[in-house]
Amino acid sequence: MPSGEEEAARRFYRDLLGMREVGKPRELAPRGGCWFESGAVAIHLGIERDFRPAQKAHPALNSADYAGLVSKLRAAGIEAREARDISGVRRCHIHDPFGNRIELIDGNPRANVSK
Repeated sequence: MPSGEEEAARRFYRDLLGMREVGKPRELAPRGGCWFESGAVAIHLGIERDFRPAQKAHPALNSADYAGLVSKLRAAGIEAREARDISGVRRCHIHDPFGNRIELIDGNPRANVSK
């Protein structure tokens, strides 16, 4: 993430995605950035001087309330583009405030059944 954008990261990862911010180790805190967790998932956002967003490589996150999360994101002005290229998997792609690509997958097993 770019330098000085921690509040934008908090609004997105904590407030919209519902992740919990966790403190960085004291030794790493002066470097800036933010760390977030949800269940077994941890996302560590570090500062890069010549930041370029990840457009291809991306995390894929399961959501227990996929429809609710996608609705919340869209209401906040986040574009969620449905991906229909994997049969039986309900998913979409979004971008964080810095342009990094994130995949959201419906974590409800019944939602991801081929019909």
